[in-house]
Amino acid sequence: MAANSSRNSIPFEPRQKKKKKQKKTQETVNTSPKSSQKPKNRSNNASLSAIPENVSQRMIKRMAIFSGIPTGLGMSSFFIFYWIVSHDWLDIPTSAVGAVSLGLFGLGVLGLSYGIFSASWDEHRVGGWWGWQEFTQNLGRTVKAWRNARQEAKKN
Repeated sequence: MAANSSRNSIPFEPRQKKKKKQKKTQETVNTSPKSSQKPKNRSNNASLSAIPENVSQRMIKRMAIFSGIPTGLGMSSFFIFYWIVSHDWLDIPTSAVGAVSLGLFGLGVLGLSYGIFSASWDEHRVGGWWGWQEFTQNLGRTVKAWRNARQEAKKN
């Protein structure tokens, strides 16, 4: 069980318990006579929750591929359909042109999210080419975090 929980946690994921301790220390710092001083460990806490450079580069590459290709096809589809119609090869209704272009742009928007979730969030593991395993794992983590946040909000 402990091995499973360590496998599901990621290095840049903030821990719940640390957040509560930080709030308490910040409150005591703010009530002290020297309230204008900032906590010294604030930059350390920010680096714990920041996304590592190599993970963010993986996300950017995947977003460029999974979003850039459909968006590029969506933009070029207008010109392709215009060329087909102007050469009288096919008579394509404008609604079909709009639907295809809108569908490709929609795939581009979905590609942004898939690019983020399909990248391996583990700093030392690259992950697979399509990233389906990473996608399901990262989406599961996100849904779990949303549920925990909703339960915490209901408690307060």
